Amino acid sequence: MASSTVSSWMIGSCMSVPGAKEHELHGFFGIYKSKCKWAIPSKTTKGVFLNSKSNNPLTFPISSSFLSQPNRTITGFSSSNSCFLFTGSPATRPPTKIISSAQTGEVMAISSQSAMEAAPKKKPPTKERRVVVTGMGVTTPVGHDPHTFYENLLEGVSGISEIEAFDCSQYATRIAGEIKSFSTDGWIVPKLSKRMDKFMLYMLTAGKKALSDGGITEDMMNELDKRRCGVLIGSAMGGMKVFNDAIEALRVSYRKMNPFCVPFATTNMGSAMLAMDLGWMGPNYSISTACATSNFCILNAANHIIRGEADLMLCGGSDAAIIPIGLGGFVACRALSQRNTDPSRASRPWDSNRDGFVMGEGAGVLLLEELEHAKQRGATIYAEFLGGSFTCDAYHMTEPHPKGTGVILCVEKALAQSGVSKEDVNYINAHATSTPAGDLKEYQALVHCFGQNPELRVNSTKSMIGHLLGAAGAVEAVATIQAIRTGWVHPNINLENPDEGVDTNILVGPKKERLDIKVALSNSFGFGGHNSSILFAPYK
Repeated sequence: MASSTVSSWMIGSCMSVPGAKEHELHGFFGIYKSKCKWAIPSKTTKGVFLNSKSNNPLTFPISSSFLSQPNRTITGFSSSNSCFLFTGSPATRPPTKIISSAQTGEVMAISSQSAMEAAPKKKPPTKERRVVVTGMGVTTPVGHDPHTFYENLLEGVSGISEIEAFDCSQYATRIAGEIKSFSTDGWIVPKLSKRMDKFMLYMLTAGKKALSDGGITEDMMNELDKRRCGVLIGSAMGGMKVFNDAIEALRVSYRKMNPFCVPFATTNMGSAMLAMDLGWMGPNYSISTACATSNFCILNAANHIIRGEADLMLCGGSDAAIIPIGLGGFVACRALSQRNTDPSRASRPWDSNRDGFVMGEGAGVLLLEELEHAKQRGATIYAEFLGGSFTCDAYHMTEPHPKGTGVILCVEKALAQSGVSKEDVNYINAHATSTPAGDLKEYQALVHCFGQNPELRVNSTKSMIGHLLGAAGAVEAVATIQAIRTGWVHPNINLENPDEGVDTNILVGPKKERLDIKVALSNSFGFGGHNSSILFAPYK
């Protein structure tokens, strides 16, 4: 029968199994698209020749779902390097003619090898790489360095007030955790600072402060292997102000637009600019998972170090969405508190009178470092990063799962991944945003995971600074590490009438409390059902 040219999905390849009888073969099937010629010896049989040079017969059953016909078989001839396959009944004879195109190897095929040879080789055992925190930088409504920031938290100072950046008199919400005074002097070149969005200014400043806090001097910077230093800082909202200004300019003419409006609006550009400034050539990218962004960045940065891809990583998050479109968007989805006459008491996690979260802005950056690298350069070690986990609710864009299954799974996976028992955890910096649904669901999930542990203390940093969106996790990680360092946990302010069913015995009260932290957990969750939990402990 004359051969024909067809486009077909080919099956390959046949593999022998060590210890099998002669001619007994087992098949691994990959699917490859190829234009080839084949000989069709009968209407019931089709074959594809894969460069065979042997006449070893091969016949074994194949599932009906694969061939779409029951009781079919694959029959062929195999050698150590290739095989011929065709379908038909078990009695089907092989084709009597093999065309030259197959003989010359024009048909795509996969070389066969034994299953033993095909199995991926295990990596040689490597020494475990531990990750520690050696530097921190923040830009927040209550302080622009870790010490001032945490001292204000311990004293219960609220950074929430009336918005001054623009006229919001027509908005249902007119309050936020707004940064009133901020300077980039000594951190960012003035020419750039005039063009950049605030989220980038906050990020770059906090990042460089983390380096300074970590003792990375100019001389030491020159000694670093910059190929093994990376930046992973994310943002939930990105450069909203730059983008919004570009839209307004476009109403006049595209010629009026900031030529940097596109790159300065993207969430990745802050990390990129910081890496360019430092000359760091290691892993560099940005993650955006709404309000879980920072934790995603921190855990991924730590994983780069653990896998041996980096020795130093700057990681965290930044957001500056307190602008008309940002405020208006959250007001429109009815997520914000409207307690405008009493701003400092508006954010009240777990309180029965809460009516929504309060927007905040700022940045938080950690300097993560491989332990031996940190010890070699004589770095001060603030805490050890133990690990963490991510999950997804797969339930709703903005609402938490009613049973908290995603959060429970996230916390349990984080404990397992970190090798930590639930009894070891005695401090939790909760996500708790002051929303009617979210606070209670997280509390219930925590009780499910940890029980009514009398030693456990839980608080929410958002009661004082509001919700910093993509920066929240990193800023709260700094608060968590400062709690480990100082032995003090900050209060939950405005918790006056707890939700029914909330046991205040595990919640920190209105005053700071002494606590010798064994292991600390920090939660961050985001729109889209993103859940993240990370763990820190004192370095020992």
